[in-house]
Amino acid sequence: MITFKEFQDFISQTLLGISVKNLLIALLVLFVLLFTKKILTKTILKTAKAFTKKTKTKIDDEILNIIEPPLNSFLTVLCFYVSFLVLSLPYEYNIIASKIFFSFAIFFASWAFYRAEVIFSRSMEAFFKKKNSEIGLSFVPFFNKFIKTTIVVVGFILIVQLWGYNIGAIITGLGIGGLAVALAAKDTLANMFGGLTIILDRPFKLGDWVKIGDIEGIVEDIGFRSTRIRTFEKSLISMPNSVIANTAIENFSRRGIRRITYKIGITYDTPPDKVKEAVDKIREMLINHPNISKEATLLVYFTEFADSSLNIFVYCFTNTAVWDSYLKIREDVNLRIMKIMEELGIEFAFPSMSVYIEKNVKPS
Repeated sequence: MITFKEFQDFISQTLLGISVKNLLIALLVLFVLLFTKKILTKTILKTAKAFTKKTKTKIDDEILNIIEPPLNSFLTVLCFYVSFLVLSLPYEYNIIASKIFFSFAIFFASWAFYRAEVIFSRSMEAFFKKKNSEIGLSFVPFFNKFIKTTIVVVGFILIVQLWGYNIGAIITGLGIGGLAVALAAKDTLANMFGGLTIILDRPFKLGDWVKIGDIEGIVEDIGFRSTRIRTFEKSLISMPNSVIANTAIENFSRRGIRRITYKIGITYDTPPDKVKEAVDKIREMLINHPNISKEATLLVYFTEFADSSLNIFVYCFTNTAVWDSYLKIREDVNLRIMKIMEELGIEFAFPSMSVYIEKNVKPS
């Protein structure tokens, strides 16, 4: 059994320059602080959540959910910091510990603001929707990224300056590296101005079906540097905004209608009156079709003596640009044309070739 004197001798010893007595006290303080912090935060947050649920707005609930993880982390670091001070180490060690603590405090504050940005973006989006401002809605994703980037940069600068480093001197001291950064920033600035051009000109918005160069798909995100497009093969392609700003953009979502055009080939043994009747019936069918646009161009004519067929040219537009609906309408038009040809007894032509063999009969 350990005697009181032996215990006094033990706690009077040092471990890595730290008094065992102070180390035990620090561990006890840490345990008490962490235990108290857990009970208090659980009680206070539970009470706060019960209170916010009774309010009419949901913003206070969101704010509470946003600050809970950073606040818990900050209080944990605070417990360790206070326990460290109990060790009564030399002043220079306490200075370093203070800088580490305040660095974590800045980090957790930046983390909270970063998470809170979603409330600002949602409020801004709701405001522009209320004002029916399409330009404002286009700016929301841009500002979203701008605010997040600003929070990260400001947090980083504050931590660096806390440790006594001068950001301006660091950037100036880069020398040749600064030139490389400037050259790299040239493309970044070009992409940022390209993004600004996209937002102001509004050639497309989120969710639009577009074709830019050889890339076709749905716009998923408009960012500082690039715009992301989800292709119909489900690939995600990032295109630099500077490239998009200087490329022809075809926006299928803006047109409202979609074209149907093809040539119908019928056999050469079809009588002229049957050809005329087929043209008239197809034209009449399209004019009366509920899903063919009446305001767009509609053409049906016998136009060509092809190698293997008499060709009837069909040109019209559906009243929708939705891909699935368009295909259904086109299928219905095709089936109706087949029915017209069947009723008239006209056969569709297919590529064919006639071979004539000349026989030279020699006199006996």
